[in-house]
Amino acid sequence: MDRRDFLKALAAAGPLTITGRLYAAPQTSTRLLVVFLRGAYDAANVVIPVSSDFYYQSRPTLAIAKPNPGDPNAALALTSDWGLHPALKDTLYPLYQKGQLAFIPFAGTDDASRSHFETQDSIELGQSLNSTRDFRSGFMSRLADQLTDVKPIAFTDQLPLTFRGTAAIPNMGLTAVTKPAIDERQASLIKSMYRGTSLEPSVTQGFAVRDQVYEAVSAEMQEANRDAVSPRGFELAARRIAGLMNGRFNLGFVDVGGWDTHTNQGSIDTGDMKNQLTPLGQMLGAFATDLGDRLDQVTVVCMTEFGRRVAQNASGGTDHGHGSVVLLLGGGLAGGTIHGQWPGLAPDALDQGDVAGANDYRDILGEVVSARLGIGLGAMGPIFPDHQVTPLGVMR
Repeated sequence: MDRRDFLKALAAAGPLTITGRLYAAPQTSTRLLVVFLRGAYDAANVVIPVSSDFYYQSRPTLAIAKPNPGDPNAALALTSDWGLHPALKDTLYPLYQKGQLAFIPFAGTDDASRSHFETQDSIELGQSLNSTRDFRSGFMSRLADQLTDVKPIAFTDQLPLTFRGTAAIPNMGLTAVTKPAIDERQASLIKSMYRGTSLEPSVTQGFAVRDQVYEAVSAEMQEANRDAVSPRGFELAARRIAGLMNGRFNLGFVDVGGWDTHTNQGSIDTGDMKNQLTPLGQMLGAFATDLGDRLDQVTVVCMTEFGRRVAQNASGGTDHGHGSVVLLLGGGLAGGTIHGQWPGLAPDALDQGDVAGANDYRDILGEVVSARLGIGLGAMGPIFPDHQVTPLGVMR
């Protein structure tokens, strides 16, 4: 087996980094984490358009009641036009009240296919739909290429499309951590193959970062068992991410699946939506709690591929739509408010029956990246080709 084939086999066996730029502690004081909710969450039942009569007419059994202090099942007031799902009362609502959380409704892409995979690819690639797609170049990989002081990581079992690019990026799933697939004997053999070549430092450092991440997470798992930390996957993963991004990595990506709600969506006490939304709030709340005052150094962008239709369907769910809601958490935000253009939810404001995608996801990400990572808005061309980033005022 030659070296090229051997590396392919290693990639299939488990996460491995073969780039030498990831190991010095990052000097930048700010960090960015992208949380991707795969499956298209029903944003209209997370950030609720409480001033829209059309919303309530369209969802006779799924709608969340207008804010009412005497009703624990009612939406939590954000503004006079918007409310928050009551399942997030103890996790995300306090962060909104502190100005550490903001929402951008009517957020979307120029991909109106309503296909999960196609739209997820569109966002992760960050490329124009008017040009030929390069599936070897994700927007977060291109972002990493533009930074001189970057330590990126994907908290996923497989390297996501957004991190595909010219440099190898480490990835590691954090909900079920096992020992590295390649033991010390095999690692020594691999290192010997590259001894004396230009790749020797990169290979050696690649194994080093793998071992560092495994050791850090293993230690945390033991502490968690002694302290009886909640075993729920979302919350536990968030605490691990907070620890790793606090000292080792400054550009991260994690995805959370299960948000497709064609049937049995539910509204308050039961259903798939509540079962997903509650642990998501716990995840983000745990992340914020573990970082404490250091949360000001991190900005989290929580997004999905598209939203759901305004009208509920005959199966007690919602079908694929367009516009969604982007959630921003952490430092540097103009928080405690709702941002962006608001086309409305009246029938004549809909986009083919969908919530409009009036606020381009690239404008949101571009503004966050510019403010937090120091890349000028005029220098976004390599990150989001053929798109001029227009700030929405989400950052201070």
